[in-house]
Amino acid sequence: MASLDEALDADIVISVCPPDASVALAQSVTERGFAGIYVDGNAVSPATAAKVERLVGESYVDGGIVGPPAWRPGTTRFYLSGDCADRVASLFENSLVDARVVDGGPGAASALKMCYAAYAKGSIALILGVRALAESNGVSAALLDEWDISQPGLVRRSESGATATSLKAWRFVGEMHEIASTFSAAHLPSGFHEAAAELYGRMAGFKDTPGGADVDTVLRAILRRD
Repeated sequence: MASLDEALDADIVISVCPPDASVALAQSVTERGFAGIYVDGNAVSPATAAKVERLVGESYVDGGIVGPPAWRPGTTRFYLSGDCADRVASLFENSLVDARVVDGGPGAASALKMCYAAYAKGSIALILGVRALAESNGVSAALLDEWDISQPGLVRRSESGATATSLKAWRFVGEMHEIASTFSAAHLPSGFHEAAAELYGRMAGFKDTPGGADVDTVLRAILRRD
């Protein structure tokens, strides 16, 4: 599409953008008089989803994407909730995206996304934070040896996770804040994911690194040694 105005000629618009742009994009769409179904597929808290719903109105569908870009079947789910969720899900029949309707009304799909990403992306932040802590204290080799004994596969996961997340850390910052907000709204401790947001913020400079950064480079950035 050449412009947002051109996209709004459609009957259904699906928003996929960094979470901190979600509300502003919905505002831009409503200001242009869009009257179709608006699907917010962004990684936002139920509270942020409610802000979008207030802007969009009855045509709002809440969404949450789990998995990588859908280049092959069976990898990507698009969870949807709201009155028009079934209609949106039908668009993806016989496609590479597995669209699933979640009970609970608007906000349910976002809540599910927050719960999933809290572990999937939060755990990588924790692993990299632990490796940085070990590096800072001069015990990296001993830690990796112990992981090989008691946590087989964790060293490799830390290495592949560092490279994979280095390219996306810049947009994980907002997502971690949204997850922290979701924990707070449930009267649960939110500090872990606020810390994860800071850690990913230290990795944000790798956004355009060809192939991503290796684990040693990532750890230097986390430790602010560059």
